[in-house]
Amino acid sequence: MIIQYLTSLGTPRRFYQFCGVMQPWLFISSILALAYGLVAGLFIAPADYLQGEGFRIIYVHVPCAMLSMLLYVVLALSGVVYLIWRIKVADLIAYCIAPIGALFTFCALVTGAIWGKPMWGTWWIWDARLTSELILLFLYIGYIGLYSAINNPKSAAKISAIFALIGLIDIPIIHYSVYWWNTLHQGATITRLAKPSIDSSMLWPLLSMIAGMALYTAAIMCLKLRTQILTRESQSRWVQLLVSNKA
Repeated sequence: MIIQYLTSLGTPRRFYQFCGVMQPWLFISSILALAYGLVAGLFIAPADYLQGEGFRIIYVHVPCAMLSMLLYVVLALSGVVYLIWRIKVADLIAYCIAPIGALFTFCALVTGAIWGKPMWGTWWIWDARLTSELILLFLYIGYIGLYSAINNPKSAAKISAIFALIGLIDIPIIHYSVYWWNTLHQGATITRLAKPSIDSSMLWPLLSMIAGMALYTAAIMCLKLRTQILTRESQSRWVQLLVSNKA
């Protein structure tokens, strides 16, 4: 029963309905998580003993950096699903994720530069982590540009999926760059298997911000996907009936 339901979600009509059900819950959950994370992170968590109040930018920088990588993985895997099973929804997911992932990557780079100026004494340095994150931004932009440049939708989906899959190699480079090379960027703090190297009073607001941004991204994705499904399936009978009933 569960497998049949998940399989049925691959159809545009079912996925459109699923996104409609999930969207309000995702929005509400994201607002609650972001509200707690911002209040606790900006006003309740103590100042860092080395970085002072400046450390609070992590509540924006870290979620943006993590989501920039996570969304690219989802984009690439969606492309793989489309290439193997030709599921339209998978291509739509990748197409809708790309601009959001590019925005998170840009925000990660900007907030990282703002953080780096007082900590490192410079806005930018060709550090391995920073450079590989910049490459990720170019990969997002390249995917968007490539998809838009190809007129045939099927060819655009196929070629862009292959491009995204090749670019996936940058993700482990970003993550492990602080261990493979001598970099200014600090190592992992909350993704280690051992105890995180951050106090719980700072950790919980950070985790809440990560969850809140992820939930908000999922909510925006639902909104974008519903719009794209209606656009691409405009000639389908179920879309025409839906539009006529709303008219």
